[in-house]
Amino acid sequence: MKCPNCGYENPEGANNCAQCGAPLAPAAGQQFQQSQAQQTQQSQPQQPHYTQAAFDPNTIPEEYKPISMWGYFGYELLFSIPIVGFILLIVFSVGGTRNNNLKNFARSYFCFLIIAVVIAIIIIAAGAGAGIAESFSNMR
Repeated sequence: MKCPNCGYENPEGANNCAQCGAPLAPAAGQQFQQSQAQQTQQSQPQQPHYTQAAFDPNTIPEEYKPISMWGYFGYELLFSIPIVGFILLIVFSVGGTRNNNLKNFARSYFCFLIIAVVIAIIIIAAGAGAGIAESFSNMR
């Protein structure tokens, strides 16, 4: 361990310089940064590392397999079936599949469906309100 004051090479683990007596321990701020870096490395979950060879469809884990364009089209047709499609949409949205891409597509389709139903209810209510107002004006 080199002394920051005089440059003398001290043995590892020494607290003070043997030549000038200066403290050799790193500053408290450096110790804190080192301990924070170690904790950050230990607390972060290990993400799978994929190389170019890992994009072979046979080697990608099931939960990360992409859905083809025709797959999205097929699932959209499936979800459009009145009762069965809605049931499957809910099943896939809440975790009925291991594939994260399909799960996220089902969730986004479900959100879109909720928004469409709310807009339809608003339009129907506005139309009914206008019809009621027109019938009251015709009664006079």
